[in-house]
Amino acid sequence: MSFVPPGTGWPDDPATADTPVAHDPADVRRLATTSPTLAELTARMSVCRACARLVEWREETARVKRRAFADETYWGRPIAGWGDDHPRILIVGLAPAAHGGNRTGRIFTGDRSGDWLFASLHRCGLAVQETSEHAGDGQKLLGARMLASVRCAPPANKPTPDERDTCRPWMARELAMVAPSVRVVVALGGFAWQAMWPALKEAGYGLPRSRPPFGHGVEVPATYGEAAVTLMGCYHPSQQNTFTGRVTGPMLDDIFTRAATLAL
Repeated sequence: MSFVPPGTGWPDDPATADTPVAHDPADVRRLATTSPTLAELTARMSVCRACARLVEWREETARVKRRAFADETYWGRPIAGWGDDHPRILIVGLAPAAHGGNRTGRIFTGDRSGDWLFASLHRCGLAVQETSEHAGDGQKLLGARMLASVRCAPPANKPTPDERDTCRPWMARELAMVAPSVRVVVALGGFAWQAMWPALKEAGYGLPRSRPPFGHGVEVPATYGEAAVTLMGCYHPSQQNTFTGRVTGPMLDDIFTRAATLAL
């Protein structure tokens, strides 16, 4: 088996064998918009099969595996949003890593990017542990929630525009469901910054007429109803960025400390 069948006992698996499966973009929009609860939405997105290239890649990666993880079972399915059901801070990423989230079943978990991210969230009081190794490891976000612009691990970490657009209804519906409590949205990297804009608009957020350029520490005012919301840019804690010093621990801490302050 090249992926974990839903409802077979994987920790925190939101789906069951009866969860409806999206097989094309029309299915995605229908199943996203008709999801009655956040729990059902995460279940449905975790079994999506709408993008043939991504399905093939994530499952082939789960079957072949990286040598260091040869004895492990890979999740091999889309990675649903995860964290507080009523978050004040949203953290938006690009897509799961082939041997990170695609292996562990949790976003930003099991790779070096996640190591940097969770360590910072822990220092800033937004996570109960400084590490996130696998679904069911006891990690918990405090007043925060994570989601990806594209829910499946893409080849070369580069989803296509069509894949991004196909996945958008999952993101838009999730953004809408948690919107009443959200006061800050942090985009990790330029792709997430671009991808979240139309999803936020679809979810009912009030946005500036034009999208400002992405940058580390950029803050853009937005609204949801009468509530003020701040959109923040943060360099992605990728290995390339952390190895070169473009991203440091204090830089991440500054972003999440600021987000926590704004979210109060």
